[in-house]
Amino acid sequence: MSSTTVSGTGQVVASSTAGRIGRVLMWVAAASAAAAAASAVGVVVESEAAVRVVETWRAYGLVVFAGLFALLAWRPQAYRGVWELVIFHKLALTVTAVGYAVAGDVPGAGQILVWDGGLSVLLVVAYLLCRGWRSGARGSRA
Repeated sequence: MSSTTVSGTGQVVASSTAGRIGRVLMWVAAASAAAAAASAVGVVVESEAAVRVVETWRAYGLVVFAGLFALLAWRPQAYRGVWELVIFHKLALTVTAVGYAVAGDVPGAGQILVWDGGLSVLLVVAYLLCRGWRSGARGSRA
């Protein structure tokens, strides 16, 4: 059974079982990104000077994505364009990893393919379940 409610901002919020499943998926994504960010601290500290900036950038990126995923889990229809941006980023990384894997000369391409590919699938499924395309729909106040 599906129903909708209107929040205090006039935003239509899905309260269906599908929407709840999508939100749970996004909380899983947020927790996973937060855990990856926490584990990246050791990588940054132990990294060679030549790659420390890149590892720091990656660690901060994980924190940002944990926050974005949490915002989408909390209010999946409140952030116009955020769904599409995070899906684009993860799909772009997945496609790039495929290219690197085909070339065969980039260490870690397979790992990127598995993690970001899996996350891409999770994001698209959550987007569909939460009806993310309705984010900030015309006539609503975000």
